[in-house]
Amino acid sequence: MPTLEHNGSTFEVDEDGFLLNAKTFNQDWVDYVKSVEGISEMTDEHNKVIAALQEYYTKNGIAPMVRILSKTTGFPLKRIYELFPSGPGKGACKMAGLPKPTGCV
Repeated sequence: MPTLEHNGSTFEVDEDGFLLNAKTFNQDWVDYVKSVEGISEMTDEHNKVIAALQEYYTKNGIAPMVRILSKTTGFPLKRIYELFPSGPGKGACKMAGLPKPTGCV
């Protein structure tokens, strides 16, 4: 399993860079993903998307489909892509510490 280090924290990741253990999610992980995703500054909107993803995953064991994420956050899909340029699956789910989505997120 690949590992990466950022700001003194070590994370085990899969081949696509998603966390293997959600319990290791912390602010260092967010900072790392922010840097590789090209996000210059975290906003309340970013945090709202992350919280929505984590809450849905905790309840359902999977990441929500994009329509559900959009409805839950109140953000149009276009806005979610503005916040997470690589998309809700790759960027937002990765930043939220969720496993790599298997379907269309």
